Parts: sequence; C-alpha cells; structure tokens
Amino acid sequence: MRFFEFINKTPLTVKVGLIIVVLNVVAALFAPAIAPYEQDEVVGDVWLSPGSGHLLGTDQLGRDVFSRMLYGARNTIALAISITLLAFLIGVVCGLLAATIGGILDMLLSRIVDVVISFPPLILTLMVLSILGSSTFVLLVVIAVIDSTKVYRLSRALAMDLKVMEFVEVARLRGESTWWIISREIFPNAMPTLLAEFGLRFCFIFLFISALSFLGLGIQPPAADWGSMVRDNAGAISFGIFIPLWPAGAIAMLSVGVNLLVDWFLQRSAQIRSS
Repeated sequence: MRFFEFINKTPLTVKVGLIIVVLNVVAALFAPAIAPYEQDEVVGDVWLSPGSGHLLGTDQLGRDVFSRMLYGARNTIALAISITLLAFLIGVVCGLLAATIGGILDMLLSRIVDVVISFPPLILTLMVLSILGSSTFVLLVVIAVIDSTKVYRLSRALAMDLKVMEFVEVARLRGESTWWIISREIFPNAMPTLLAEFGLRFCFIFLFISALSFLGLGIQPPAADWGSMVRDNAGAISFGIFIPLWPAGAIAMLSVGVNLLVDWFLQRSAQIRSS
C-alpha cells in the first residue's frame, strides 16, 4: 500500500520511466511464456505486414518479429546487466582500494586505467573481439573490463573525497582495518552516486551491445538481438516496410526509461543530502 502511495507522489516522468522499465523486465523474464513462436522459427513469408497471425509482422527470413523482440529483450538486457554488474564489481573494488591504500597500488592501477582509456572504446573492443571472437563470455568479459575503467575513476574520486572526512579519520584512530573503513564508512556514503552511475552505465553498455550487434560482432545468430534485428531488416525500409523501426524504437525507449529514473534518483538524493 505504501508503495502505491509513494508512486502516486512521484512526477509523471518517473511513472513513465517505471512503466517502460517494468515492461521490458517482464518481457525479458517471461519471453518463452509470452512469445507465440521460438526466436529462430520460420513461420511465414518474408516481411509480412503486422496482422495475419503476426502482431508485428515477419522479418527477412520469415520469423515472427514479436517473438524475436521478446527474446531480444531477454538476451540483450540480461547481457547488459551482467556486464554492468561485473564492471562495477571490478571498478568499485579497485577504485576504493586504490584511493584508501594509495601509494604504489594507486599509481599502478591508475596508470593501467589511463592506458585503457586512451583507446576509443569501440575501436579497442573491435580489436579484441576480432582476435578472441564474439562469444557471449568474451563479450561479457571484454566490455566489462573496458567499462570498469570509468567506474574505477568515479569510485576513486569519491573515495578520495570521503577518506579525508572526520568520520573516516575517527575510524582510523580507533584502529579499524582498511577493509572495515571501506565497507562501513566510504562505500555506504558513495552508494547514491554509484547507484545513479549504475543506471547510466547500463544504458551505455546496452547501447554499446546493440551497436556491436549492428556491426555483426555482438550477440550472434540465431539468438535474437535488437541491434542485429535493425541491421538484418534495414533493407525493408527501401520497400516502405518499417519492421526495423520496432527494435530501434525498443532500444530508444528503454534508454529513455532508465534515464528518467536515474534523473529522478539523482534529484531525490540531492534533496536528501541538502535537508
């Protein structure tokens, strides 16, 4: 009951963002139960119009677009969340340790991050994937490691500001261990900013995966993916068939929905800190 009262008090943009995110999560979780066909099943002629047993029509091979949209949400969102979680695990742990311990560890990690950041992310990813292949595991590890550099710099900057605060100095004087200070004093106070960054990083990684799939180096067929669906059906536009707009619109809508929630969360966190 309190949850619905809380939602009623939120701005309209938050409600819109929440609806978009919830719909995508439901589609991702229950795709096998909702989809009328399998993601790689050929069910009709090429590029059928919406209707005639196919809610969004069929694609360039005669597969049901609605079913592939649902499975695409499942594949793309699951991979994006997994990559974001791994990137944050690496970036936050390394960033907080580097800032708190300092010295050689801080210098070594920061120089490694500087080297990785000096390469454009897309070019570096394409180079690595061209060598190691585009399996799901390789995609997960490569993108997570590259993206963790951004998380490292943010978490390190937050920890550098927090470690000079009085409550951290008091913990040091009490003889608390470094891990205790990080987990009990620094990390909880950095959490609001890191949570907001998690939403933004998810959007970036989600769009990055879609871009790689559009280039043919993302999630590999026959698995459905919104980016590859745009690429595979791009030729339909020439015939006045707008099937590629469905996955393109889904990519845009999910990004907008997550950003609406992140913006509201940042505003609310700033209000709480100032009160």
